[in-house]
Amino acid sequence: MSVPPTIAVENLRKTYVARDGEVVSLDGVTFDVRPQEFVSVLGPSGCGKTTVLKIVSGLEPASGGSVRVDGRPVSGPQRKIGMVFQVPALMRWRTALDNILLPSEILGINRAEARARSVELLKLVGLADFANKYPNELSGGMQQRIAIARALAHDPSILLLDEPFSALDMMTRNQLNIELLRIWSERRKTSLLITHSIPEAVFLSDRVIVLSPRPAHVLEIVPIPLPRPRTPEMRVSKDFIDIVDHIGRRIGLEYA
Repeated sequence: MSVPPTIAVENLRKTYVARDGEVVSLDGVTFDVRPQEFVSVLGPSGCGKTTVLKIVSGLEPASGGSVRVDGRPVSGPQRKIGMVFQVPALMRWRTALDNILLPSEILGINRAEARARSVELLKLVGLADFANKYPNELSGGMQQRIAIARALAHDPSILLLDEPFSALDMMTRNQLNIELLRIWSERRKTSLLITHSIPEAVFLSDRVIVLSPRPAHVLEIVPIPLPRPRTPEMRVSKDFIDIVDHIGRRIGLEYA
């Protein structure tokens, strides 16, 4: 008997009203994410990738179709979901530790319990020695690690990531890809990543959802058969390059 998906997106549609008429952003997007799976949604800029994530998270309503999390329709934000945004958005007047504590404070989680968990998360993201540092004392990569720890602070079962490394230089981005995989391997959160980087999607994922240009629909769902744990050396392997090339050609055909 197959295990039901944690996230089920079916025939998702999203429209906006503009001055010159209706704009269709998503047009019949369908995919799922299975328990403890890492899935990426990939597509060209402006195709509606982030809109998909906002609808899955409950931050934005769909215009049509359905989104279910653990079998239930999404009607708003849920405690079982943690989110990492494109920019860390840390509060500059709070230390790294206090930024991680923020969701626990909002949810009314016991202070001692939340603090112990936040200290543990600082260790998990490799920043145990930076608990009392303020955001302006941290590099961009460090700030994004704190944002990941903050998203995990209330122990969600699902992690949604909206292009969290897009503003970072390539070296830092590749390093954080490895860190994210390590964190995922330890915690096994069901994860959905939005990215415009084909190599990043292939390196991190079990499957990649390839979207068309707007109005977005699913061009292809690409399984990634690379073994885990993933290593930096895999990025230059023939199998890796072949998958990246296949996805690049698939997207490129839409512009031909």
